[in-house]
Formats: sequence, C-alpha cells, structure tokens
Amino acid sequence: MTAPLDIIIMAAGKGTRMKSRHPKVLQKLAGRALLQHVLDTAAQLQARSAVVITGHGADQVEAAIGQSSAGISQLAFARQEPQLGTGHAVQQAVPLLADEGMAIVLSGDVPLTQADTLQGLLNAAGSDRMALLTVNMPDPTGYGRIVRNAEGTVQRIVEQKDANADERAITEVYSGIMAVPLRWLKPWLAQLNNHNAQGEYYLTDVVAMAVADGVAVEGHCIADVLQVAGINSPQQLAELERAHQMRQAQALMAQGVR
Repeated sequence: MTAPLDIIIMAAGKGTRMKSRHPKVLQKLAGRALLQHVLDTAAQLQARSAVVITGHGADQVEAAIGQSSAGISQLAFARQEPQLGTGHAVQQAVPLLADEGMAIVLSGDVPLTQADTLQGLLNAAGSDRMALLTVNMPDPTGYGRIVRNAEGTVQRIVEQKDANADERAITEVYSGIMAVPLRWLKPWLAQLNNHNAQGEYYLTDVVAMAVADGVAVEGHCIADVLQVAGINSPQQLAELERAHQMRQAQALMAQGVR
C-alpha cells in the first residue's frame, strides 16, 4: 500500500535579483505563477496535504494561491520569519505535518518538474528510505554536490561554500527536491545546527543524519536539467520561458500539429 504523502513547498525567498515588487514565486511563466506550476504538479501526486512555507510577501502569496489551489485537498501555510535557511524553512512546517507517511520537499521557484519524475522519486524512496532528485551538470557552480562513497552510495550533500576542491569538481548536484519518511524527518530537523560558512540551517544536513542512522539514501538522477531549473533573475525567467515554449511546440508537432 502506498504511504500517505504530504508535500512541503518552500516559497519564502525574497528574490532580490528579480527586481520586482512582486514576490518571486508569483512571477509568471506561461501565464501562471511559478508557485502555481509547482502546486499543479503536486496535485497530480494525490497527496493528503500540502504546506506552503511563505516569508517575503507572505500575505500576497497566500492570497493569490489560496484562491487557486484546485486539486490540493488540504492546503496550509506556514510562515518563515526571519529566513534562516532551507532547514529552518521546513522546520516551520513541522506542526502541520503528520507523524507517519512520506514527505516530498519542493521549491516554489522550480516550475517545470514533471509529476512522473516526482513519482519516480517516491518510488525510489519506497516507505523507509530517503531519495534525492539529482542531475549531472557540466557547470555545477552554486549547487550542493552529491558525495558518494567508493561503492556509489550517497553519503552527504556538501554546499558550494563549504566544499573543498575535490568536492567542487563533482558534477552530480542536488536539485533541492527530496522524499523522506516523516518519522525520520521530524527528529532530524530538530537536530539541525548552523555551524557552516553561511550561518544557516541547511536541510541538506539531514542526508548525513540519515546515513548515521542507517537509513538508506537513494540518488534518483535524471538527465533533464530543465525540470530542476530554478529562477533567480529576469534573465533566467526569460530563458526558462523560451525553453518551455520550445518544449511545448515540439510536443505539439510530435502529435501532428502544424
């Protein structure tokens, strides 16, 4: 039997580089807010609930999304104020989450992940493993690197600013999307600290905790970089819009549309 699923969507970032008065996750791609794309995909997973973590522009984000949450049976919001990192963000969702079942963590500014990709991630996790959505990038600058042991088993994720020269040479990176059993996630979140170069609470630190606790960590690697592309600037938004339009056009042409 499939474990019940809760979806956590991080949508608290300010998006300073967007240079807009609108919160980043409400920027439009293909006529819909970035966050709405993520919610629409999440709705296809038949989750029992979704928790959206808001921060900058929280009132605006919650008002916009609360009116258009079709397909999500239980939608709730958690506020992250101040923003102290990804781990701190997910900690805010804990009171709204069940104690059992699976959680999948998504980012509100990564709009083009496909539902079948997320289902593949959940299949990799099963009911008792952690699974990370990863991708190989020729230039992994800025992304957390997937550190594996000699047998190829995932050991941890190291963030760019904390990586040594060998780790920075790794091209397999973490997408920001993970699936993890809630019975493990909650105690791991409680153990997070901010002893790192950024002084933030990293959600990625739970990977090393899983390894220490003997929980298997699966790396579900995909080749499609577009599905894990995040948006931090108007240029990136424009590039992703064009890529999305091209992909849609190719799909229509494959169906015989001219």
